[in-house]
Amino acid sequence: MKIEGQVRIPSGCAIAAVISKEGKKMSGKRIIDAMIPMHDRSNGLGGGFAAYGIYPEYREFYALHMFFDSRAIRKECEVLLKERFEIVKSEIIPTRTIPQITDEPIIWRYFVAPLQSQLAAMQLDEKEFVARIVMKINAEMKGAYVFSSGKNMGTFKAVGFPEDVGVFYRLDEYEGYAWTAHGRYPTNTPGWWGGAHPFTLLDWSIVHNGEISSYDANRRFIEMFGYQCTLQTDTEVIIYIMDYLLRVQGLTLGEAASVIAAPFWSTIADKTDLKDRQKHQYLRTVFPSLLVTGPFSIVLGFHGGLMALNDRLKLRSMVVGEKDDKVYIASEEAAIRAMEPDAENIWAPAGGEPVIIKVKDGAY
Repeated sequence: MKIEGQVRIPSGCAIAAVISKEGKKMSGKRIIDAMIPMHDRSNGLGGGFAAYGIYPEYREFYALHMFFDSRAIRKECEVLLKERFEIVKSEIIPTRTIPQITDEPIIWRYFVAPLQSQLAAMQLDEKEFVARIVMKINAEMKGAYVFSSGKNMGTFKAVGFPEDVGVFYRLDEYEGYAWTAHGRYPTNTPGWWGGAHPFTLLDWSIVHNGEISSYDANRRFIEMFGYQCTLQTDTEVIIYIMDYLLRVQGLTLGEAASVIAAPFWSTIADKTDLKDRQKHQYLRTVFPSLLVTGPFSIVLGFHGGLMALNDRLKLRSMVVGEKDDKVYIASEEAAIRAMEPDAENIWAPAGGEPVIIKVKDGAY
C-alpha cells in the first residue's frame, strides 16, 4: 500500500527569489543554485525563471518571448505582429542542448513597440494594447504562445527540473537586478511548456506554490474584463488578478494583497484604526470574487521590486533572508543559504502579510 507522500507531495513546488535594493546586477547562476537543494519539491514537469533588468539596450521595447509549434505558425504570427507593432529585433532565444530538456518548441523573442496608428485607432494606452494582443494570440492562434511580454525583463521556462531549465536557457550569461524561480510539481493540471511557471503579463510575473480552490470563481470574474485563461493551470488566474487590481484598478501592492489574501471579517472587525478597518471592509466588499482560497505562497515580480505573500492561514512554507543590499525569498532556508551562505535575519512572514521589497529610485 502506498502512503500519500509516495503518490504526491502535498506541499510540492519550489519558489525562490532574490533582489538587490541597490539595483546591482546579478548573474542567473545564483538563482539556479537556489533550486538545487529543493530538487525533490519538483518532479521534472516544469521549471522556470523571471529576470528583471536583463535587456537594458532594449529597455523601451516590449520583449515578447514566444513558443511556436512550427515555422508555419511562427510566420503566421509574425504577420499579425507586423500589423500592430514595429519589430526592432527578432531572434531565436539562445539555448544549450542538454539531454534533460527534450521536445522543445521553437523559442523566439521579438522586441517591439506598438504602432501609434494602432493605438489611435483602438483608443488604448500601450499596456492595454499589448495585453489584448497577448490574450488574442494565446486564445486564438493554435500553436503559438506568448509567455513573456514586459519591458527590460523576460521569462524563461520549460518542461524539466528548474536547475536544468536554467542551464538550458544559458541564464548564467544574463544579469538582472531581480530574479524569481519555480520548480513545478503539478497535481491537478498537465505538465507542458506553456504551463510551467512563471506566468506573466506585461511587467508582472508570478511564481506560486499551492492550489487554488477558488479558481472557478476567480476565473469567471476576471474573464468579464477581457482576460482569458487558456494555459490549463490554476496559477494563470493570479497574474491576471494582479494586473487587474494593480494596473487597471490602481490599487497599491498592499491593497491588492488584502484582496487576494483578505483578512477574516472577525479580524477586520477587531481593527482599532477606523480608516484601516473601513479600507479592508471596502476591499472585501468590492472584490469578493478575487479572494484566493486554498494553500499558496507566491512571489510577484514587477519593475523595481518583488512582493512575497502567503495565504492567510499560511498553509505553504516561505522564508525570507537578507545580506547587505540583497533580499532572498524561498520555500526553504536551504535555498537561501545556497544563494548566500551568510544570509542574516532569516524569518517566516505571517499568513496574509505581504513582504514588499523595492529597488531605490533610479537604481534600475
